[in-house]
Amino acid sequence: MFTESRSERFKKFTEQVRNQLIVSCQALAEEPLFGSEIMARMAVAAEQGGAKAIRANTPVDVAAIKKVVKLPIIGLYKQVMQDYPIIITPTLKHALEIAAAGADVIAIDATARPRPTGDLTSFMADIHEKTGCLILADISNLEEALAAEKAGADMVSSTLSGYTSTNTHPDEPDIDLIKELVAHCSVPVLAEGRYHTPEQVKAALANGALSVVVGGAITRPKEITARYVRAINS
Repeated sequence: MFTESRSERFKKFTEQVRNQLIVSCQALAEEPLFGSEIMARMAVAAEQGGAKAIRANTPVDVAAIKKVVKLPIIGLYKQVMQDYPIIITPTLKHALEIAAAGADVIAIDATARPRPTGDLTSFMADIHEKTGCLILADISNLEEALAAEKAGADMVSSTLSGYTSTNTHPDEPDIDLIKELVAHCSVPVLAEGRYHTPEQVKAALANGALSVVVGGAITRPKEITARYVRAINS
């Protein structure tokens, strides 16, 4: 059914991104750069700058980016669902649409919060069986990472560290979590979340991350501008 086995895809992807940069090209509907054509151009710029993979949201953006870059794509589908706090690829239907759009890896929310799919193990098994894609489990702590690994995740990412409560979100990346994940997980660890500088990216790699995903600091000029303005006003 699939041209490559999952182990072949895993080997190819991890070799591609090892000690390298992944750029997240995402914009929500209320953001100035929303639109698949704009995100595709962002991805081209990231590829030209040396990124080794792209992270993208929604089937339309994944498909548009797939047409213009040769890089592997981590695809996800953000969808707000009533009664459930998770929004990153919450159901199998969302995962299937992302796979059909051309994603190589499917990112899912693998936190301990309630999910519409219920059992995480069955959810991951269905994604693997029906898409052949690798699964990147977005987590917020070590316990969730270990549970995701046991459930069948191919990789884990610190994406949701600091974002699973209503408390004020931290401003710095969670390097301590990267250290914990690398020390205790047997699957590769990706670093993501609030990486604003090359020095922070290098710190994550130095502490064992396979790769680092950077989004807002590269592809969201509104956020970049606001960061400068806050610094000036402080």
